[in-house]
Amino acid sequence: MRNVSKRIAWIFLMGLLVFAVSEVWGMNTESLTPLLAAGMWDAYTVARWTSLMGTLLWGGFYVAFHVYGTAFLYSKLLRLPWRAALIMQIYVTALLIIEKGLISLLFAVTGYTMSVSIFSFGPIAYTFLDHSFLIYFFNQLTLFTSLIIAVQYRFIRSFTKINPALILFGLIILHIVSALIVASVSLIPVDDILGGFMEGGNPFE
Repeated sequence: MRNVSKRIAWIFLMGLLVFAVSEVWGMNTESLTPLLAAGMWDAYTVARWTSLMGTLLWGGFYVAFHVYGTAFLYSKLLRLPWRAALIMQIYVTALLIIEKGLISLLFAVTGYTMSVSIFSFGPIAYTFLDHSFLIYFFNQLTLFTSLIIAVQYRFIRSFTKINPALILFGLIILHIVSALIVASVSLIPVDDILGGFMEGGNPFE
């Protein structure tokens, strides 16, 4: 791959654009609607700009982690050449951004959002299961997860001497564990925690 730095810059740009467009469209900003309904225009405007800045920061961290952070871990744990690990994660991050972009586009076209991805097992799990943890877990296992495993398998197999079957098994387990971690974190009531922290005051009345 040539012009790696330029490609990474494009990945960052497209990632931030996808996050920003979703935010501007109003995805995940339902908690700000009461401000608008109450006619608090100034507070609503400040809240939306603050939310956008926070989304851009999160988007930058998201892309940086998947490009550099994950490449660093693979290079150290599997002794994968740094450049190979970096290029591998460029492809992986591009797939993740494409997935998020397609989901945002479909939500914008249909006019509503869902808490699960249409490319995952989440909708099926939501139909048959009542446990939030399991729904969040299956929501992390998507069609793009399979493509990512295929890309990582090809790179790791080409640049290491690890047994191919062990590589494939390890990648599947790794993505399952990652899905379990994300599902666990999704159950944490972050909004309530932040809301209680920002309110302050005496908790005992």
